[in-house]
Amino acid sequence: MQPPFQKDDLDLEAAIANARPQLVEFLSHHPDWLLTTSQRFLPGTALKGLDSIADHREKVSALLDLLEEAGTATWKQFAQYLCMNYDLPLDLEILLISSTGEGCGRRHRRSSSVSDKDVKKQRLDPAEEYQHLLIDYILQRYGSRRAAGAAAQEQMQPLAFNQAFVNLVIRQSKASRLKERTDKPREDVAGAPEPEECADTAVQVSDLFRSVVPSGTTKVIFLFGKPGTGKTMLMHRICQKWAEGVLPQFLFTFLFEFRQLNLLKRKLTLKELLFDLFLQPEDSPDAVFQYLLENAWRTLIIFDGLDEFAADMDMSSSCKGGPTLTSHMSISELFAGLCRGKLLRGCTVLVTSRPKRLPDFLLNTVDLLAEIWGFDHEKVEEYVSRYFHQHSFKEQAIAHLKNNTKLLSMCLIPALCYVVCICLEYLLLKHQMSVELPQTMTQFYIKMLLIFINKQQGECAGGEETQLNCNKKAILGLCDLALKGLEDKKVVFYVGDIPEHLKEFASLHGLLTVFEVKTSGTCPETGYAFVHLSLQEFFAALCLMVSKKVDKNYLKKKFSLKSKWTSKNEAKTEFMESFHIFLSGLSSKECRTFLMLLAEQDAAWVQDKQDTILQSLKKLAATHLTGPKVIELCHCTFETQDLKVAQHIGSLLNFKYEFKNFRLTALDMSALVFVVNSGQNLTHLDFAGCVMDIDCSEVLASCKNVEHLSFRSRRCGDDFAAALSKSLQGMGSLKKLELTGGSITAEGMTNLVQASSQCLQLEEVNLQDNRIRDLEVKRVMDLFSRMEKLKKIDLSNNSLSLNTVLILAKEVIACQNATELHVRKDTVMIYFSGPSGKVPRSLDLKWEENKEHVIPTRHVKLCLQDRSLSSQHAKEIVAILQSCPCLSEVDLSGNKLGDEGCSCLLEILPWISISKQLDLSQNHLSVNGICSLLKSVNTCQKMMEVQVSLCHETAVLRFTEDREFASLPPREEPMSSTDDQQYGEENQTPTASKKIRLTDSHFQASDLEKLCSVLKECSSISKLDLSNNYLGDEGLLQLFQLLPNWKMLSSLKLNDNQISLKSVFFLAQSLSTLEHIKTMNLSLGHTQVVHLTFWKRISLRDCRVGPEDVTRLCQILAQCPKLTEIALSGNSLSDQSIERLLSFLPYLCHLTLLSIRSNTFSPHCSVLLINSINLCERIRMVEVRSSENAFLHLGENIRSRKTSCRLTDCAIGQGQIDELCRVLEQHGWLAEVDFSRNQLGDEGLRCLLDHLHQVPITCSLNLSHNRISQDGVLHLINAFATSGNTTEVQVSLCSKATLIIKLTSSDHPRKILRLSECNFQPEHLEKLCLLLEKCTGLTEYISSNNNVTVQAAERLLHSLRKNLGPLKISIEEPWVCKESVTNLLELAVQACGNITEITICKDKTLFQLGVRFPRCLEKVESVVSRLNLYKPEIKHACFCQRVCEKCAQLQELRWSHVELHNDEAEMLVKILLPLPQLKKFGLTSSSIMPTGIDYLITGLQNCQAIEELNLGHMKLSSAAITKLVLALREMPSLKRLILNHNSIGNDGCSKLAGTLRNMHYMEEINLSHNKIGDPGLINLAAVLLEMENLKRIDLSGNSPSPAGGEKLMEALAYCKRIEELLLSRNVFGDGTAVKLAVCLPHMTNLKILHLQNNNIGPAGGMELARALVSCGLLEEISLSENDLGEGSIHALSEGLPCLEHLQKIDLKLCGITDDASKSLSHGFRQCPSMEEIILSWNALGDRGAQELASALPGMEKLKMLDLEKNRIGACGATKLAEELAKCPEIQFIRSCLQMQIFLAAIRGRVWHKRQRDQYQKVSWCC
Repeated sequence: MQPPFQKDDLDLEAAIANARPQLVEFLSHHPDWLLTTSQRFLPGTALKGLDSIADHREKVSALLDLLEEAGTATWKQFAQYLCMNYDLPLDLEILLISSTGEGCGRRHRRSSSVSDKDVKKQRLDPAEEYQHLLIDYILQRYGSRRAAGAAAQEQMQPLAFNQAFVNLVIRQSKASRLKERTDKPREDVAGAPEPEECADTAVQVSDLFRSVVPSGTTKVIFLFGKPGTGKTMLMHRICQKWAEGVLPQFLFTFLFEFRQLNLLKRKLTLKELLFDLFLQPEDSPDAVFQYLLENAWRTLIIFDGLDEFAADMDMSSSCKGGPTLTSHMSISELFAGLCRGKLLRGCTVLVTSRPKRLPDFLLNTVDLLAEIWGFDHEKVEEYVSRYFHQHSFKEQAIAHLKNNTKLLSMCLIPALCYVVCICLEYLLLKHQMSVELPQTMTQFYIKMLLIFINKQQGECAGGEETQLNCNKKAILGLCDLALKGLEDKKVVFYVGDIPEHLKEFASLHGLLTVFEVKTSGTCPETGYAFVHLSLQEFFAALCLMVSKKVDKNYLKKKFSLKSKWTSKNEAKTEFMESFHIFLSGLSSKECRTFLMLLAEQDAAWVQDKQDTILQSLKKLAATHLTGPKVIELCHCTFETQDLKVAQHIGSLLNFKYEFKNFRLTALDMSALVFVVNSGQNLTHLDFAGCVMDIDCSEVLASCKNVEHLSFRSRRCGDDFAAALSKSLQGMGSLKKLELTGGSITAEGMTNLVQASSQCLQLEEVNLQDNRIRDLEVKRVMDLFSRMEKLKKIDLSNNSLSLNTVLILAKEVIACQNATELHVRKDTVMIYFSGPSGKVPRSLDLKWEENKEHVIPTRHVKLCLQDRSLSSQHAKEIVAILQSCPCLSEVDLSGNKLGDEGCSCLLEILPWISISKQLDLSQNHLSVNGICSLLKSVNTCQKMMEVQVSLCHETAVLRFTEDREFASLPPREEPMSSTDDQQYGEENQTPTASKKIRLTDSHFQASDLEKLCSVLKECSSISKLDLSNNYLGDEGLLQLFQLLPNWKMLSSLKLNDNQISLKSVFFLAQSLSTLEHIKTMNLSLGHTQVVHLTFWKRISLRDCRVGPEDVTRLCQILAQCPKLTEIALSGNSLSDQSIERLLSFLPYLCHLTLLSIRSNTFSPHCSVLLINSINLCERIRMVEVRSSENAFLHLGENIRSRKTSCRLTDCAIGQGQIDELCRVLEQHGWLAEVDFSRNQLGDEGLRCLLDHLHQVPITCSLNLSHNRISQDGVLHLINAFATSGNTTEVQVSLCSKATLIIKLTSSDHPRKILRLSECNFQPEHLEKLCLLLEKCTGLTEYISSNNNVTVQAAERLLHSLRKNLGPLKISIEEPWVCKESVTNLLELAVQACGNITEITICKDKTLFQLGVRFPRCLEKVESVVSRLNLYKPEIKHACFCQRVCEKCAQLQELRWSHVELHNDEAEMLVKILLPLPQLKKFGLTSSSIMPTGIDYLITGLQNCQAIEELNLGHMKLSSAAITKLVLALREMPSLKRLILNHNSIGNDGCSKLAGTLRNMHYMEEINLSHNKIGDPGLINLAAVLLEMENLKRIDLSGNSPSPAGGEKLMEALAYCKRIEELLLSRNVFGDGTAVKLAVCLPHMTNLKILHLQNNNIGPAGGMELARALVSCGLLEEISLSENDLGEGSIHALSEGLPCLEHLQKIDLKLCGITDDASKSLSHGFRQCPSMEEIILSWNALGDRGAQELASALPGMEKLKMLDLEKNRIGACGATKLAEELAKCPEIQFIRSCLQMQIFLAAIRGRVWHKRQRDQYQKVSWCC
């Protein structure tokens, strides 16, 4: 079949000539565009001569000549491109299309007048006829609105683009990124910045249809864009242009809208889709369809609005057979078949959508992906110009938009641009001079609605309020229609869906569009839709805000940002892109009047709904939000225009905003800037892989609160850098700027740095991973020098050449504010410090000539690692180094300098100023190079240390600064000679001591000769390390010959040098022959150790030593007069060897420590070690652990000092007891004997007690963990009862297995027995009672959980008695909490003696009595028999009488958690409370009837001698306090009043205050947790002015305001004896803290201060911290849960040294960072009494942990360290573990992090055995 029509033979030249005049006229206004476009069609050489033509017309004419001369094909391409991308005048477009020979074939054949006869003869082919039918249909439906009759309907057109079409900005993306965009439509896609080839490129509409797929293959084009960017209008435009002949490659074009396809319920064939739903052929449809199939490659099918499709598009479950032409399919299947090429293979499918998740089949078939961005600034101006082309104020309108950044950002979205133009036009027509436009999108829509109404009804209809009232019903109807449509996923409505009056109103005002809806081949129906989906969303949101049916809960449900980002397989709110934004906008104050009028409600009703939205926004800000969600939240916040809400949200989102891999528009940026600027703190904006308009950088210029700005994207090139440069000056708080992973070149960097140099506050610039290759180093460094606060520049990964790096090094040294250049491979970083001013560049100074006058004020660090520097560069490096007088470190490691290059550098070393170190590692050095290094030790006096290893390729030289030079003294006892003395006299400058480490170098014999010849000249060596070489015995001897030359030597290491025992004896001999060698540490084990140091110590490890060897060694050591320590480890010493060793102890006069480790001891040997206390009277402690480690500590020869013996875990049994006791009997001066963790058993204990009974010694004896049973305990109690030298026994048979006996050689007034968890059986308890009857000297008996029943307790009380004085009895058993108070009192009166104290604490199951025994004691038997005489009916009365008699001397009565019945309350009130000697009464947390409370308080009036009253946790009301006040007036001696955790309130507190005024002895007041506010607190404060004896006050947990707190502080200043001030959880604030700070200097006795959770900020914290230094007696401080700020922590740290008594400090949740930890740790070091530190829930990291760890060793009393919930990692935790090992008293460590590291450190060698033993007692809380 031939094509439907053939082109006529046109005269191309004539057609061009016809179009030429108009074309020149039109294009003369766009000469630059024409020149740029011509480059697409003409070679560059042809355009060279055009630059000289100034006249625009001449230049255009010349360009057209060139295009015409290029040939027919070129002219056609140009003409088609021009028609597609410019909206030409209609007549010019027709002429231009005619010149291509395309359009004339369509219009000419349809419009030429031919006779009917000719028509019949030339019957058109059906396909050609259908094509013409399509053209007419499309021109009629989508054609130019300049056609006849269009003007009359202009008012009825849709919302967007009534004006002439303006081309959109379209950017092509890569299809591979589509899946990332759509899997999570608005979520971040984490990952590295995209490569350059993924950058979006701008395209024209005509570029979309250029074929990039093989012939016969379906091409799928996917266009996505945000709402309002003009997707639908562009599709209409393409259809129109095709009908006008601009797209000749397509014969047929079809356009389907998914919103209409939603209405189809039946299945269709492809033919039905094309013909029934778009346009039916007039005849022969089968022939037309066949032609379509055969020419599919010339067919364009457009699907608009995929996001609006409501049905399921998932084709994963569709049939496997594939579709056929006759198959009836759903719309989803038809669409999938076309995209996959299964149907109409070879056609072009164009799809549009909002950004959303797409079906997988579409992801795999897209050939071209592009995004419609909308307008840019140029196109906004073009659109506005065309909109206002008939108005005189066109330029004013354009200027108004240009001057308003926010409005301009809105106009980048075409639909919003149209709305803005409508409002602007309306206002300019009304007010020519003054125009005030709405601020938000919502307000614009409201204004637009009012304008539409006003335009139709005119000014005569009244004002906006009147017109709104008149049309209220119709507007509310539209609202209901819109909301119902969205809820039903419906955007197209039929006639029956809309009432007639509503259709009339909406159509009249241009709010609804009317169109045909085809669902079959029959007559089409009429459809209605809102002119834009966003308009439907606006009315739906309006419905929620004005409907009386919508309550707050429903409104909350509908408003949720989270519903906008659905999961992969959900589609809940496809049609609600802007719904939440409109809801937010309607919640603004500016919309309140509008809503009130529409809803006919008052302001409170409307505000209530608005507040619901605002509260929802605030809650959303507190959740975890990804980047896109943050942007949407910012849009919502901006719409509210509520600065308080914005400030709240800005503070919650503060510190860092992260945006990854999604597009940001200028409008997005405006909303973001609004929120950021509303926050009170500086923040960090981080954009990674985001597509951004250049306009975004202009918006950022107004962002005042950004401190750190970061961009990571290959899209960021020189253009972006240039645009950003213009914005930097506006960001007044910007300190750090990052543009990484971009495409910035040296030129772009220079421009950026030039702009940055004006930002004086900028501290850091990061430009790593760009394309900065050939840098203008001198200019850039000059710009850097002007930035006074600059600290760091990062130019890493920019492929800088070696030459550039060397120039950079030179310029860095020249730049006076540069401090470091760090180069390592591709890493290049420059550091700066301090203001530069206008200091001359150092290269311009002749430093060598003026060095006496130049004082270096800075230190420069130069690092040039791994840059392949060779010996050829050595001279250049030397020149660079010599040019700088202030180098601190130079690192040239990882290069290729070799021996030659390094030697060149070392020769000039004395003339190079390096203050710290020079690193030449990994530079291919040999032994000769090492010798050159060693020679520099002599030539360079500032050399301090040389560290070399050939195996590890290490070569480091360290130096000392001038002020430290020669500060190190020589060793104490130098081997001097006459020559040396003469040299010292001649040389006035002392030589600094040197350290040389030549390790791991495998030196051979020949190498050693070279080294020795050099080392011989190094007379100033102080430390020499030659470990891990092959010296052997001969090498060691050779080195020892050099010792006389090394007069300052203090340390020599020769580890792992393959020496033998021969060298050991040689070295031992040298201790006496060479006096300057003080100490030897020797080991011949797997790792050999030979270490000689400056103090007298010898260590011998892993070397088997027999008895004869021990004798020989000791004989040698006895000749060393100042030997202080002998350490033996792993030497397999026998009992005989140890006995010989101990026999030499008296001859080692200066020995202070003998340690024997890793040596198995027999029980006999352990006894031998203990017996050493009798061999040498200087021994102060002998400690034997685990039968393998022994330590003997020796002191001065003073007999009066006591000795400690510790023999733990050594398998000592009964067999060794006799021998041990004989040893102890010989030594009477014992302080401690520890035999714990042995195998004594009951018999061993019995034997030991028999011996001790005969020996009068005073010591503490620890026998814990020795397998003692109940029988053994009873034997111990018998000895305790009968022995006069045992003062205290403590026993526990549970897992602790504690058994401690305290012995004294003289009488002691206290005798205490503590028994815990001994699991006594009845027979044991009976024996216990019998034994206690004999113990008449007992002062305290404490029994805890020993199976003591009530009956046994009664028997026990009968048994306990004392000759004279008080006895305290404590019984702790489970039955205590079950017994009534009466029963417990009955038990109490069974005790012998007079009761002075009764304590019942049921929560602790504690029953405690205090008993005093008179000289004459009634027999217990008579008491019991007397009680039995009474009959039951009078027993209660007798019991009461008995209680009265037994408690006549009662002084203390404390009951807790008891339940008092009426009779018990009566006994308490009538018998116990009136007792004349009662001084302390406490009833806490107890249950008593309300009447009982009143009765009790009434009874308190009889307690006239009471000194302490505790009624805490008794739920006392204000009414009860009224009665209590009466009782208090009868207590003149009251000193302590405790009423915490009641409900006293303001009234009760005020009444108490009146009474307290007369209590002059009051020392303590506790009113914590009593709901006391300002009135009560102020009344109390007035009383405190007169309470001079007050020592403790607790007002924690009340509810005063800062005003009340300040009054309280003023009063407390008069309480000069106050010792404890507890004011936690009162939210006092900074003002109160400042007042307290003024008062603290008057509280010189203050010991405890609690201010936890008091809303104290940096201001109050600073004053408080400074004032604490005046309280020198402080023992405990709690400032936890206050945001003190770093300044306050620093001030507190500075004051800590003044608090020498401080034991506990609580700084939990105070925001402490690593920066503050340094000063805090320094303060802790100077607190000698510190026992407890709480730093949990802060922001401490590894650095802070290390600082804290450094302070721990000096804190000997530290017991608890709490670091829970910090940010400490492995490094910090390990360091803490190491240092905690040095805290001997540590008992409790709380840390949830890195627990395994702590445990590993404890189990390993980090903690010594003593600390590992201590670990058994440490509590770990995780």
